[in-house]
Order: sequence, then C-alpha cells, then structure tokens
Amino acid sequence: HKSIIMLSTNLRMIRGTSVFLLLALTATSTAFTQSLVNLKLSRATKDVTQHYMAVEGAIDFDNLDGSEVRVGIIKTRWNKEHVDNAVEGARTALKACNVTDENIFETTVPGAYELPLAARFLALSGTVDAVICCGVLIKGDTMHFEYICDAVSSGIMSVGLQTSTPVIFGVLTCLNEDQVIARTTGDNNHGEGWGMTAVEMSLLKREALGMKNKPSVMGFGVAEDIDAPGTKKSMGFF
Repeated sequence: HKSIIMLSTNLRMIRGTSVFLLLALTATSTAFTQSLVNLKLSRATKDVTQHYMAVEGAIDFDNLDGSEVRVGIIKTRWNKEHVDNAVEGARTALKACNVTDENIFETTVPGAYELPLAARFLALSGTVDAVICCGVLIKGDTMHFEYICDAVSSGIMSVGLQTSTPVIFGVLTCLNEDQVIARTTGDNNHGEGWGMTAVEMSLLKREALGMKNKPSVMGFGVAEDIDAPGTKKSMGFF
C-alpha cells in the first residue's frame, strides 16, 4: 500500500515537473521567436533607412548653362564597358546643360593610375574649363585595390588644386561588379552627376575669378590656320 502511495506521489511530481518544463520551453521558444522577429524588423528598418539616406543624399543641381563651357573627359580602357556607360551618362548631362559636342573632348588612358597625370596635361594645356576623370576600380584579392584608390583620389584632387582647373573625381571604387552595374546604368548612372558637376564648377570658377559672362581665359580661343604665315601652333588637345 505504501509503495502504491509513493508511486502515485512520484507520478504527480513527474507530471508537475513535465508541465513546468513544457511551460519553460514554451516561454523560451516564444522569446527566441520574438528576438528573431525583432532582428528582422531591425534589419528591415536599417535597410529602409539606408535607402532613404541614399535618396536624400542625391545632389540637386540648379539650371546650368554650359553653352560656353568646354569639358575634357579622360577615361580608362580598364573595365571599358562600365566606364563607357558612365561616360555616356556624363555626356547626356553635359548636353542637358547646353554643352555642345564640339566643346566636349574625350581621350583614353590605360588605367586609373594614369588619370591624374593625363588630367594635369589637359588642365595645363589651357584648352578646357573642367576635366572629368572616369574609371572603375573593383576590389580583388590583394591590397592593389587600396593602393590604387588612394593614389588616384589624392592625385586627382592635387591636379585641381595645383592648376585651379575643376577636376571631377569620376572613379567608381566598388567591392564587386554588381555595385558597378548599379552605378553606371539606368536612373542611377553616376556619370550624369559628374557631367553636371563639371559644368557647375566651371561656372563657379568663372564667377569667382571675375570671368562671368566672358569667354574663359582657359578656353580655346579662335582657331588659326597653323600653316598660315606668322602663326604658330597653339598648345592643347583640340
């Protein structure tokens, strides 16, 4: 009889323990599920916030009249397809700002590392109001990406400061090709911003140096027949 009573008591204790464990597991599971939901919501909120930050970070340009502006475009043959897409965006923007085809000069260099020196040559030629340096760098397995990015960005900035010619940094530094495609095609073609920036900075320079409403001293001037007596060949790319 005592054995039966003890067995019954043990069964009730086991049953109670099981119920307690079940409740504890349920509570733990619910908390874990809620944590996952909160994590997903947090990530979703972060993604949306980053998206709107990107949209809000877009540059607004006033109506720009670049009818007297002359722009040089230097592009790399490295990652040619993507660079050409960006350059097309820049040309579209330049035309929208009334820059004529005759006032757009375009040349190429092997890679991004050569952009600063080529930009300096063009700026010193006195034939352009602004230079757009276009290239695409994609990170690989080595430190080569970091060294090139640093040298090119620093070099392009130095050319602008040394020559007082606006030199636009149109070099994409991306981690993969998908990022490049997203920035050189469709409505997000960064080349358009580069083109408009070139016009705006050219006009700013004219206004700042007292050249507003007058041909730029850095312009092309009147073309001369280099074979005519008493004339000399002018320096420049055009």
